[in-house]
Amino acid sequence: MIDQAIKDRLIIAQRNELTEYFIYRKLSHCCKDSNNARILSHISKEELEHHNIWKQHTGTAVKPYRFKIWLYYLISRILGITFAIKLMENGEEGAQLSYGDIARFLPDAKAIMDDEHQHEQELVAMIDEERLRYTGAIVRGLNEALVELSGALSGLTFAFQSKNLIAAAGVITGLVMSLSLAGTEYLATKAEDGRQRPLKAAFYTGFANLFTVLFLVFPYFLPINIFASLGWMIANAIVTIYIFNFYASVTRGTSMRRGFFEMAFISLGIACIAFVVGYLARTIWHIEI
Repeated sequence: MIDQAIKDRLIIAQRNELTEYFIYRKLSHCCKDSNNARILSHISKEELEHHNIWKQHTGTAVKPYRFKIWLYYLISRILGITFAIKLMENGEEGAQLSYGDIARFLPDAKAIMDDEHQHEQELVAMIDEERLRYTGAIVRGLNEALVELSGALSGLTFAFQSKNLIAAAGVITGLVMSLSLAGTEYLATKAEDGRQRPLKAAFYTGFANLFTVLFLVFPYFLPINIFASLGWMIANAIVTIYIFNFYASVTRGTSMRRGFFEMAFISLGIACIAFVVGYLARTIWHIEI
């Protein structure tokens, strides 16, 4: 006879496995790559087998978490199937810890833990999503905007102290920067003759740069104090750095903390230097606008 506390945990595990079965099956149906779709379908069947094992012990019929199914499907459509799958892996790590406790009472849990680990290996091996091949191009676009424009806007804020002028200068500088980076990325990718397509690499770099530029310049169009705009711009830079590093840490398995602090230190450090340069320029050349 299974202890009621253990049974309750088994029911939760059973429902999670059923939910993941539907998630993987749904992802396999929307996956265009036939090899990835095949592996996802295989994993979904294993998740169903895990559910059936728990059902034998609980004797209880459960329903999946419908919201979780649609949530991961939506994430896969917006941020890519790789990101959705990696988030699923993170959830499976928590399940392994739970199974480790349950395994002391039920030997079946050990086999399921081994399957969960195998899932992770298959998932890592199966990923060949286009957008991940252009992560480097996206990084270059983001980094150029964060480092150069955040620094330029900080310096211009103290040098000119005119929001309209700063906003116009930021948009013009950012647009030229995006076009320049896109052209450079196109030529560099073409010269490498690798897996990446020059036009797509240029698009990812230019789009990432332009989007970041507009996000950074946006506060200067608001009817607020110019230094409040500067603070908002810096906050936007930090948010951008956080979001990108979170995405990269999930899809690439890199350290989010290290990447975040590294990018933040470079971007904000240059912004501080530019702010001082702007102050000196305004003082030395007596700029009044």
